Amino acid sequence: MKIGILALQGAVREHRKLLQRLGVETVDVLNPQDLDGINGLILPGGESTTVGKLLVRYDLLGPIAELGRKGLPIFGTCTGLILLSKYINNSDQPRLGLMDTYVERNAFGRQLASFEADMCIPVLGETPFHTLFIRAPYIDKADSGVMVLLRYQDKILFAEQDNFLAAAFHPELTDDTRVHAYFIRKITSH
Repeated sequence: MKIGILALQGAVREHRKLLQRLGVETVDVLNPQDLDGINGLILPGGESTTVGKLLVRYDLLGPIAELGRKGLPIFGTCTGLILLSKYINNSDQPRLGLMDTYVERNAFGRQLASFEADMCIPVLGETPFHTLFIRAPYIDKADSGVMVLLRYQDKILFAEQDNFLAAAFHPELTDDTRVHAYFIRKITSH
């Protein structure tokens, strides 16, 4: 199995480290050719407007969206959640638009409002997952095809739809591999 990590901005190294701990080969995705032969793709955090523009500049927006529509499993964290969403409140920035979700950017406030919390995510088991939110977005509305995996104060923070998985938090900044293992199971069962 080989998982691509969009390497335009964000915590690429941290995602790579967790995937390698799980025995998965990774490839940094910087151009369309890097998408060849991957079984899944991770869209890490970063600044969504910048990453959206870079996806266009490096001719990755169309190829990634097409692969997603054809069934490639894609997991987005923070900025990745924004890019996967069809609707971004008050924004017309470039996006993949693959999930039937409505997203609020920087929804918890500025950098000083970033926070950490242990949260129960049933699909990951009984042990709470330590979540980190850094200028995090959230999903404020999801259509019926979206399965909510974590909700906090009426905000959707972790969701999946078909071959897509999206988290408002940063699992790559912890030592806990359960979210990445969940994505790998999604790839193998797809």
